[in-house]
Amino acid sequence: MTRMITTRATTISLAAASLLLAGCYGPRGAIYPYSGNGYTYESSEMRPVTISLVDTRTEEPFFKLEIPAGKQLTMNFIEGEGDDPVERPDRMVYSIWDIGTSTGRLTNQLTCPPTGCRRIDYLVRTGPEWREEPAEYGDRYDGMTKRPSWWTPQGGELPTPAKPYE
Repeated sequence: MTRMITTRATTISLAAASLLLAGCYGPRGAIYPYSGNGYTYESSEMRPVTISLVDTRTEEPFFKLEIPAGKQLTMNFIEGEGDDPVERPDRMVYSIWDIGTSTGRLTNQLTCPPTGCRRIDYLVRTGPEWREEPAEYGDRYDGMTKRPSWWTPQGGELPTPAKPYE
């Protein structure tokens, strides 16, 4: 009896783990790579990337994104979920995340041409490009925006020294 319960628990655990891992994304194909999986493109300071999706019937781009440095674009195509059965039968879902994010919800969507009529163009922009400073860095004293004038390369007057305690 105990053995049967252990076997069922193991089977249920493995099934749940495989369902959870199926939503993983990665630039090299994630857990189970195949051509139908999501696509992930990373953009770094020295290799900033622009992704364009082109409708090959008209050679017109229907989506273009300059991925900011330090971010990744993750996208997936869902067949048959578009708003027009001929022109845009599929739906693309995508999100922009920090580099290294492998799981998450793709929160943006766009209807798109069918599989045989779309092309992904990958362009490397001229670098380097710098990452945006995180919001929590705004309060740092050593940040470039909060430096006193005398502490910058341009220089400035030194502050008057504090009076000693009397």
